[in-house]
Order: sequence, then C-alpha cells, then structure tokens
Amino acid sequence: MPPNLTGYYRFVSQENMDGYLQALDINVVLRKLVCLLKPDKEIIHTGDHMIIRTITSLRNYVMDFDVGVQFEEDLGPVDGRKCQTTVSWDGDQLVCEQLGEKRNRGWRHWLEGDQLHLRMTAEDEVCVQVFQKVK
Repeated sequence: MPPNLTGYYRFVSQENMDGYLQALDINVVLRKLVCLLKPDKEIIHTGDHMIIRTITSLRNYVMDFDVGVQFEEDLGPVDGRKCQTTVSWDGDQLVCEQLGEKRNRGWRHWLEGDQLHLRMTAEDEVCVQVFQKVK
C-alpha cells in the first residue's frame, strides 16, 4: 500500500533549478526569478485521487488527477507547453511521466520521515527539492 502524502509542506532546499529550467527553454530573467522562489506544497490524497498545489508568491500551480489515468496537462503557467501526463506509484514513490516536446520530462515525490522530496527531470537535467511537513 503506498503512503498517504496528504499534508502541507514548506520549502527547505533545492539543487539545480536553473539547469532544469534551461532544459525547458525558460528565459534567463524568469529562471533567475523562479530560482529565488521558495514554494510550498499542499497535497490532498484521497484513494486514487490527488490534488497537488505548488504555492508561490509569483503564481500557483495545481495538478488534479487520478493515479494511473493519463490526462492532458496544460503546463502553460510553467513553460507554455501541453503534455500527456500519467502519475503512478513505483513502490513508495509517486512518479509522473510527462510526454511531449521535452525528452525525459517528469518528477518523483517520496517521503523520508516528515520530509517530502521532489526530483524533477527534463532532458538530461535533474532538480531536487526538499520540503518539511508542517501540518
């Protein structure tokens, strides 16, 4: 049985956000701004349905999906693209595959104690973020 990720998580750290955003063809000004953000994550996990909110002072992004069901994801707020997205479990890790213009695009969420880890990939770049559960 996979873990329940429900909770509110505060940003702790990140590595290689600029490289990840370069792989998505984000312009240098927006990359610098995004690298300064300290997003929070709110996850509502009910059975196979999940809502993941990424909350920042610049803009928020919401993913609302059923695990294992492919859907068209509008990544306009992120990089202006759309992709075919499937989120599924790989053991205790929630894995997202985003099929579209960029090779190897997706992410993984997993818990280590009260910390939520996020590993995002695009092309050959990897960005890792860590969040602390606060409620």
